[in-house]
Amino acid sequence: MAYLLSVNVGTPAPTDHSDVPTTSIDKRPVAGPVEISAPGPRGTAATGVAGDTVCDLNHHGGPDQAVYAYAREDLAWWAGELGRELPGGIFGENLTTSGLDVTGALIGERWRIGDDVVLEVSAPRIPCRTFAGWLEEPAWVKRFTARAAPGAYLRVVHPGRIQAGNEVHVVRSPAHDVTIGVAFRALTIESELLPRLLAAAELPERTKEKVRARLRTPG
Repeated sequence: MAYLLSVNVGTPAPTDHSDVPTTSIDKRPVAGPVEISAPGPRGTAATGVAGDTVCDLNHHGGPDQAVYAYAREDLAWWAGELGRELPGGIFGENLTTSGLDVTGALIGERWRIGDDVVLEVSAPRIPCRTFAGWLEEPAWVKRFTARAAPGAYLRVVHPGRIQAGNEVHVVRSPAHDVTIGVAFRALTIESELLPRLLAAAELPERTKEKVRARLRTPG
C-alpha cells in the first residue's frame, strides 16, 4: 500500500546559497489536513500547498511545480549513505511518501490522494546550489545527480485536503514510457535520452522547449 508519511511546508529563512536572500527549502511536517489547490502562474509566491511558500520565483513554483514529492525509501538510502537522520521534508519535499515508486512514475501519471485530491506527475526536480547549501554535504549536486532519484513535481488536477496517513492510488498511467528517472537522466547526464522526452505530452512546455533547443544544438 502506498500512502503519505507526512505533508510538509516551509517558511522563508535566510540563506547565502541562492539568487535571493531567503529560502523555504526547510519544510516541516504539518499535523492535520492541508488544503491543496492549483497555484497561480510562475512568478507568484503561492504553491499548491497551503502554508508553503516559494522564495526564488524565477526557478520554482507555478502550476507545473505545485507540489513536490519524495519517497521515504530514497530518503532512507541517503540517510545510510550520509550517516545522518533525514526527517520528512528535509529535501524540500511537500509530500513524503511510502510504498510509491516515485522515480519510476510516468510523466503524466495521476495519483489520487485521500478522497478528493488528484495530482499529476509533471517533471523531475533538478538539484541546485540552494539544495547543496542547505544540506552542507560535499559535492552534493554531483552526488544527487549520480543517484538519479530526484523526486517528482506534481500538478494539481483536483483540489481538496490531504493529510499524513492518506493512501495514494495511481489512477491514470499514460501510454508512453517516460518516467521521472528517464527524464532526469536525459536532462542531466544522459543527453542521448533527450528525444524520448518529447513522447511525453504532459512534460511542461518550458522543459520541452529546452529539449528541442538542445536537440537543435548537439553537444
